[in-house]
Amino acid sequence: MASHHSAFLHDPSSLLLRFARVWAIRAAGRTGCFARHAKPASLGTARSLGCRVAGVVAHDFGGATALRTHLLGGKDFRTLTLIDPVALSPWGSPFVRHVRQHEAAFSGLPDYIHQAIVPAYVRGAVRRTMPDEELHPYVRPWLGTTGQAAFYRQIAQMDQRYTDEVAPLYSRVRCPSLVLWGEDDQWIPAARGLELQQAIPGATLQVVPRAGHLVQEDAPEAVVAALLGFLSNERT
Repeated sequence: MASHHSAFLHDPSSLLLRFARVWAIRAAGRTGCFARHAKPASLGTARSLGCRVAGVVAHDFGGATALRTHLLGGKDFRTLTLIDPVALSPWGSPFVRHVRQHEAAFSGLPDYIHQAIVPAYVRGAVRRTMPDEELHPYVRPWLGTTGQAAFYRQIAQMDQRYTDEVAPLYSRVRCPSLVLWGEDDQWIPAARGLELQQAIPGATLQVVPRAGHLVQEDAPEAVVAALLGFLSNERT
């Protein structure tokens, strides 16, 4: 089973490249969502997506990036797939809310305490038991002096105004949209998926059983199947 997860994490586009261009947008600095041929896109890259042939797949804060790029930046997408996105307030786990209030205290934690916090935090986003070797790509960027400071800094910079500014415009989404949500998401409850689906005209919601916030880790085959079905329908 681990090989299936690795294949999805590092090269899902072997299945998606048949659908013109598919872009995967994730939060800056995040790892392990999509990579290589799936063309992971930062906010700067997303701003350059001006053609309708680009299908966008966005997870977590990548969802906020994609929605803002589409609705505030005026960029058209061929399709939009939102996977457990940060899109509707309120959002943020109790840990995130606490860190936002005490960034300085956390950034100065002893290294050994920080090394225990980060894996526990990431494991809260996955329903299954995640082996250390699979967890490592998520944890490694946030370790060491630079990584630790960056980890707490990026949490402190999470501001709900970025979603509050765009949420009233979701009724203006102008491309076929799919919302995928892990049924057991402990970071952003699955009820948000229904709210988002109802806010976006014609959007389809698919709740993925036995999956947490990192649904691509818990149920990679379900995510790929949903994407293939959605993109195939939009080609016809």
